[in-house]
Amino acid sequence: MEVILKEDINGLGYKNDCVKVKAGYARNYLIPQGYAIIANNSNKKMIEENIKQAAHKAEKIRQDAQDLADSIGGVVLDIPAKVGESGKIFGAVTTLQISDALKEKGFEVDRKKISFNSEVKTIGEFAATIDLHKEVQHEIKFNVVSA
Repeated sequence: MEVILKEDINGLGYKNDCVKVKAGYARNYLIPQGYAIIANNSNKKMIEENIKQAAHKAEKIRQDAQDLADSIGGVVLDIPAKVGESGKIFGAVTTLQISDALKEKGFEVDRKKISFNSEVKTIGEFAATIDLHKEVQHEIKFNVVSA
């Protein structure tokens, strides 16, 4: 029996895949649980249209992420921090501070999308990576300065 998967299932396939399974598995598990629908002509056409629309939306999201990366460009942020006598800062610079500094410059970036190569615990120039989309990543430079 052929079914179209409505979500990813380990060992069977991914969402919108048309797979052959035993009739009992489809009737007793996949279809009642809402994991699959029967692969008749009308359902196949509906899934093809959904894939076409999803591809258009995904491209728009990727393009928006690329536009944001281009607009951020080579912006260099200054992050103020309390500094001890030896040049070490108290605590560490966090992704929240980077996100807030970007917000002040007019760029809305979620702090969960920002990552550091190493911990930032001294004064100096560092870089952070912003993961805007699975295909779009942007590196931003920032200076840690004495507050």
